Amino acid sequence: MGPPPATTRRRPVGAVDLTPAPGAAHPHRPPYRAPDRYGYPETPVETTTRLRPVPPGPRQRGRAASAAACVVLGLGLIGGAATGAWLTGDSSAEPTRTPYSTGRTAWHSVPVDTLFPRTLDGRGAGPGGTHRTWKRVAVAADSTCGQGLDPLLGTTLRSVGCERLVRATYTDATRSSVTTVGLVFTEADAPAMEALRTRFTEQRLTARKDLMPRTYAPEGTVAASFGDGQRASWTVNPLTEIPVVVLAVSGFADGRTVAAPQPAAEAMAAGATTDIAQAGLGHEAKGIADRVERRLRTTVDDLTERAG
Repeated sequence: MGPPPATTRRRPVGAVDLTPAPGAAHPHRPPYRAPDRYGYPETPVETTTRLRPVPPGPRQRGRAASAAACVVLGLGLIGGAATGAWLTGDSSAEPTRTPYSTGRTAWHSVPVDTLFPRTLDGRGAGPGGTHRTWKRVAVAADSTCGQGLDPLLGTTLRSVGCERLVRATYTDATRSSVTTVGLVFTEADAPAMEALRTRFTEQRLTARKDLMPRTYAPEGTVAASFGDGQRASWTVNPLTEIPVVVLAVSGFADGRTVAAPQPAAEAMAAGATTDIAQAGLGHEAKGIADRVERRLRTTVDDLTERAG
């Protein structure tokens, strides 16, 4: 018996007959053409690697050379950076914190009750060494110096730059006096703060009435009538250990107008007989400013030590 007809021969399971049908023409397959956006012909293998000209020679050799060059360049950069850090003693991974870098950001990193405690103990801070206790009336929202300082004082502090101003108002135990204390956080370095302090000392700027700080007088409080005309005594103290200027201004809580304000140093002088001196308003401004300053110094020192 002969072989079965060709039309009845069975193919293995899964096999595909790729034989063209009788009389069918072989389809034309045009060569691969890269999209016009590339601007030059590419093969599929090069579409993601041909980003820059390669040196002449076999493709694999060129790629290997490029990879080796990248490795050498990367190691060189890393080694150079490490050597530079070793020679200069600088390490960006472990930045050194200083009282200046820490103090400059303390206005938003330190709790308000730490900057301005609800109660300040003024032991020995009154006239003749009498004791004082001050209660916080309100805390102002942080602001720019332009919003919280008189223009001339703001101009005087321009050399150190104003990062932020924070303020609070206190009253004494008898509620007969009110005092606004403020902290100007500056952008300056140590030499600039030293220069500002020297200027205040040599030019006696702390005694100038046109450089008095502004008051903060929130409505509905004992300080509601504490305005510009009620300013009686004040102090402005540029610090040199941290980039801060401490200021304070005091007045009578009953809202009386003061015709001749006195700087705190004059109002605290022995034998001073003005109403301001007798009421201890110079002691109020200086005593509150000193205690807020001490707390700030201590806080910045602690934060700096922890960061170090």
